[in-house]
Amino acid sequence: MTSIHSVVFFGTPDFAVPSLEALVKDPAFDVRLVVTQPDKRVGRKKILTEPPVKIVAEKHGIKVLQPVHIRELEKQKELREVDFFVIVAYGQIFSQELLAIPKIAAVNLHASLLPRWRGASPIQHAILAGDKETGVTLQQMVRELDAGPVLGQKITPVGSRATFLDLYDRLKLIGADLLTDVLRCPLRPVPQDPRLVTMCTKLSRSDGIVDLGHLSAEEIDTKVRAFNPWPGVICDIHGVSLKLIETSLEEFSDAYALKCVNGSTIHLVQVQEPGKRVMSGAAWMRGKNLNRS
Repeated sequence: MTSIHSVVFFGTPDFAVPSLEALVKDPAFDVRLVVTQPDKRVGRKKILTEPPVKIVAEKHGIKVLQPVHIRELEKQKELREVDFFVIVAYGQIFSQELLAIPKIAAVNLHASLLPRWRGASPIQHAILAGDKETGVTLQQMVRELDAGPVLGQKITPVGSRATFLDLYDRLKLIGADLLTDVLRCPLRPVPQDPRLVTMCTKLSRSDGIVDLGHLSAEEIDTKVRAFNPWPGVICDIHGVSLKLIETSLEEFSDAYALKCVNGSTIHLVQVQEPGKRVMSGAAWMRGKNLNRS
């Protein structure tokens, strides 16, 4: 008879939801507690919003904790006597005291093929670097960022026109499958090769600011595919601070063509001015009475 593994699940955004659902539905696991970030006010109206993971946990009748600081949990009795901590996009740093609590391991699902793209923005950097393939890694957690031994990986092609959202949606499902596949079996940790490590930092709004006079159409298009919805790509075009929602390197119906460096041309498929709705590039051009150059 297969033993049932007890789990405390840590996660916050919708990326973590398929993993939580997979553990809940699998009879090999008993999710005893879910830990997620506090509710936050979002949008222009600052509406207090629950994290997606909290909503799913409560749907399944699982107790939820939302500490402001994770160190508040170090003496929490409910974390004791469990087999696994499973961490998927939780958003806080774990102390060594917390990592030592589970009887088997604290494991983390990371959206890259570690040791490539350790850090906070692996999906975006896989696109920016032109990687041919990416994937998900289940690692045994250590204090050093994303440096723990690898427990399992699944690979997927990036695709020549992949966007952040394409990969995000694909990887969260692949990750859920990997998680349950690996944790059903005895763990076989494999150390990461330090010679293959690449790092990626947390993105800021400044990363999305582009200059038509310094970047080629290919470089801008890659940023647009990598940086939407966050941090977004902003470009000054004809004196307007314009957000580039979707672009193309080929002619596109109802797009606006712009010259970039090296004689390249980028086609603005969808754009947005601050405080206004998303519209096609050609519709924006007509509204500004601009002529194609």
